[in-house]
Amino acid sequence: MTSKEKKTKEPVEETEKAEDQNQEETVEEPKDVPLEVVLTPLEALQEEVKKKDQELAEQKEDFLREKADLENFRKRLIKDKEDSIQFANQRLLKELVQINDNLDRALEAPKASLESLREGVEMIQKQFTAFLKNQKVEAIEAMGKPFDPNLHEVMTQLESEEHDENIVIQEYSKGYTLNGRILHSAKVVISKKPAVKEEDTEQPEETKEADKAE
Repeated sequence: MTSKEKKTKEPVEETEKAEDQNQEETVEEPKDVPLEVVLTPLEALQEEVKKKDQELAEQKEDFLREKADLENFRKRLIKDKEDSIQFANQRLLKELVQINDNLDRALEAPKASLESLREGVEMIQKQFTAFLKNQKVEAIEAMGKPFDPNLHEVMTQLESEEHDENIVIQEYSKGYTLNGRILHSAKVVISKKPAVKEEDTEQPEETKEADKAE
């Protein structure tokens, strides 16, 4: 073999080797394809039960959480109700305390005359009347009114020629309503008709003797 043929053959072999190397690099190896797992009916049922148990556990946890929240809410409502009952009359009592302070000052006034004491009591009464009005408490008008069992409580009855029967003629204590509802019935005395006097049906003695003579 001549040197020229050697030179021609060597490049051809190198070219073939390069092509073979390129082919090896371009050929992709097959990827691993996951095999489909085929479950038996029993295994499928077990998987389904497992999934349901997990869902049930989650629902139970949610239920317990909501139950705890509801219990805390109930306890808070009870406490708020107790506080409301305990301090419901706070504003009411605050006004009464002020009236009581004025009454104490009137009684403790040095060298208070009967007239000045009366004036102080009248001022306190006006303050108390305003207080009742602010609380929607109204006095029941009873004097001269027909007896009403819903408003009046009868203490006794008195004969009266000046009034019709069952008319309030005296008032022992006033009655009051709160927002139209009876707070305290008025204690009253009502009238009744005077008893009719029995006429003497016996005849005089002179009339009896005259009858006998005839």
